[in-house]
Amino acid sequence: MTAKKYLDYVVREIHTTVVATVDDRGLPVTVAIDMMDSDEQGLYFLTAKGKDTLSCVAVSLRGKVRELGYDRVPDLFEKNPCMHELYPTEAAMKVLTVFPVYEGCGEWFDLSEKPIERDSFAFGGAAKVRDGFFIAGACAGCGSCVAVCPLNCIRIDSVPYEIEQEHCLHCGNCLDACPVKAVERM
Repeated sequence: MTAKKYLDYVVREIHTTVVATVDDRGLPVTVAIDMMDSDEQGLYFLTAKGKDTLSCVAVSLRGKVRELGYDRVPDLFEKNPCMHELYPTEAAMKVLTVFPVYEGCGEWFDLSEKPIERDSFAFGGAAKVRDGFFIAGACAGCGSCVAVCPLNCIRIDSVPYEIEQEHCLHCGNCLDACPVKAVERM
């Protein structure tokens, strides 16, 4: 098959993929996306600034991993019996190795809630990471950020305005729209 046929297959048959990259701190990030088209130049997909998810709920994790080897494989197979179909014998299972994410942080993101629900968490002794945008004291109360917020999660009760972090998409529209540069990334 040609590369184009493989790419077409990804778009048509697989469609939903996970893409991995690193954030501005060099930590790994994966995002589920839909492949929308392909041609001789490559694959095309759509995503918004900030987070993207294909289902209503996504959990994003960042953390430290280490290789444990084979010892936990039988236990994991017991908890996930479908793995026996892929690796039916102990000899076949011996090619596998286990990697735990033993310390890290994560984010819960639920688009099925109105307004959306977002929460951060940490495990294994890691510190909870704050992410997103906030509005600093330079806010003039002009409303430019409010006009471009797709989820109406900017409170205008007082100046500086306040972003409701638990409902924010982290799209960055407010950052781009603020004429006095009062919106900052955490």
